[in-house]
Amino acid sequence: MSFTYDRSQFSDQKLIELYKKILLPRMIEEKMLVLLRQGKISKWFSGIGQEAISVGATAAMQQDEFILPMHRNLGVFTGREMSLAKLFKQFQGKAGGFTKGRDRSFHFGSREHHIVGMISHLGSQLGIADGIALGKKIKQEGKATLAFTGDGATSQGDFHESLNVAAVWDLPVIFIVENNGYGLSTPSSEQFRCKQFIDKGIGYGMEAHQVEGNNLLEVHQKMLELSQSVREYPRPILLECITFRMRGHEEASGTKYVPQELFDQWEQKDPVVNYQNFLYTQGVLNEELEKEIRADYKLEIEKGLEEAYGEEIVKPSTEMELQDVYAPFQFTKEDVQGDSKEMRLIDAVADALDLAMEKHKGLVLMGQDIADYGGVFKATEGLIEKYGKERVRNTPLCEAAIVGTSLGLSINGQKAMMEMQFADFVTEGFNQIVNNLAKIHWRWGQNADVVVRMPTGAGVAAGPYHSQSNEAWFTHIPGLKVVYPSNPTDAKGLLLTAFEDPNPVMFFEHKALYRSINEEVAEGYYNLPFGEANLVSEGEELSIITYGMGVHWAKEICEEMQIKADILDLRTLVPLDWESIYASVKKCSRVLVLHEDTLFGGIGGEIAAGINEHCFEYLDAPVKRLASLDTAVPFTKSLEDNFLPKARLKETIESLLKY
Repeated sequence: MSFTYDRSQFSDQKLIELYKKILLPRMIEEKMLVLLRQGKISKWFSGIGQEAISVGATAAMQQDEFILPMHRNLGVFTGREMSLAKLFKQFQGKAGGFTKGRDRSFHFGSREHHIVGMISHLGSQLGIADGIALGKKIKQEGKATLAFTGDGATSQGDFHESLNVAAVWDLPVIFIVENNGYGLSTPSSEQFRCKQFIDKGIGYGMEAHQVEGNNLLEVHQKMLELSQSVREYPRPILLECITFRMRGHEEASGTKYVPQELFDQWEQKDPVVNYQNFLYTQGVLNEELEKEIRADYKLEIEKGLEEAYGEEIVKPSTEMELQDVYAPFQFTKEDVQGDSKEMRLIDAVADALDLAMEKHKGLVLMGQDIADYGGVFKATEGLIEKYGKERVRNTPLCEAAIVGTSLGLSINGQKAMMEMQFADFVTEGFNQIVNNLAKIHWRWGQNADVVVRMPTGAGVAAGPYHSQSNEAWFTHIPGLKVVYPSNPTDAKGLLLTAFEDPNPVMFFEHKALYRSINEEVAEGYYNLPFGEANLVSEGEELSIITYGMGVHWAKEICEEMQIKADILDLRTLVPLDWESIYASVKKCSRVLVLHEDTLFGGIGGEIAAGINEHCFEYLDAPVKRLASLDTAVPFTKSLEDNFLPKARLKETIESLLKY
């Protein structure tokens, strides 16, 4: 036997229970490898040799505590007693699986089983664990959260950001690093220079422990101690489990890059064989009982496979595919209430945040400097005094982790808002937004009740890193809603709707409009529907389709030129109000699509294409687009003015009217 088992804390019954838990995933894996060779499943990521970690850790967690596993953690899924038939349907890409055939293997979650599945970007799930743990801590539920990651994934920025946030906020989350020596084919010596991962705990001010990951009882006993401690005294803990991957990264990749002596060494530490032999020596397990357990599992596996095979292949339904991109949301109009008062756009945003916090008791606001300082634009000023530091939270500079935390709060049944200090900084959290927030409902039915506020736009001499308009990046991503108000009234009503909507909303606020425009805005609660454009002015000479700052440019130039034009303020870019666009085009016959974003790849191209497809016979001139230059945003005012389309708007309108 390769290591010593300490059974002092475990009864015979508990030892057999753990044996059953570790044997089942091994037997399933062995069957899956046969099915892979037979072409009955398309891919498999093997956890053979690492089962003690998944099984030992999961068995220590309470059933209603969330676990965030990776692709070698079959023991987590079986440990939560998932239906084998449904698991096998998932592996086979059947509609009866957890993702309706939309995703593979272990890329799924289940709220019923308190499991949050991974995406291929690995480290991003650690931020989600932070959010779940934060929700539990705020509600004082006394629950732990468990997140798995591999030694390779610790090189990602998400690992650092997530552990740092957990440490700063004392979140009740346990991070398990399965140190198996390789990230795909890259050995540890080429991944990191630290001798052991527990050394990293020092840098985060975090407690860290190391265990023999193939020793089932050692893993389980340590996790029992740590999980109970975290429930009583909320804080993060790093647990390094030393193990080895006995198969390839996935079966097709093979293992030729691994020295044979390592396989020989670790084969002696097989967690299932060693534990089974130990139970024999203790007189807890005998041949008859082992055969009985294996026979029962074989029958259960075959029965599950039979049901999975019996289900026909997925029949595509375009209607269902499109329908599942977003969580259902039934907008209920709430009309303007109370008196009105003059507000700037920044005041309207602040008022909406206050009302949303009052209405949605589980809503948490997060962002850099948003608490005592009130945010760089003062949108959250005074909210910490009213709602406290638990719900109005300063964050470290870690956009990826905080977007992930926002999603974790949603999984915990709460709402979250993250303020990007500037829209430009969203690149740091891009993966979480486009691959987690946007896809999670379509993948396995979990909504992302998250609002990401995006102070955006040029005209304030802020240069290339604080001025760009990047809304078009997100209109291309199914699952996100994109909102861009042009005035205080719309900003307040649309932001309140964003908090009602259970889907992820990218909410753009033009910085140059924050304090430059004002109007009478209702003081009470009201909302405005997404997908309804606003006809700002009416005319028949020209239709100008625009949003944000473009609305104000269009109004100013049309007034200066004494042109009677339809100026259609889109207000939301996803969903887009095609009906109002087409109605204006058909009436005016000449169309200008105007936006501050750069021309190439901007949403104006999509709008022009839609008009061409559906209104071609109504046009008296080609659809014209006007946007900023295809460069970064310059700093000096003269260069910035030249970059922006406003200086070319009058000339463009004249040429369109003369066509």
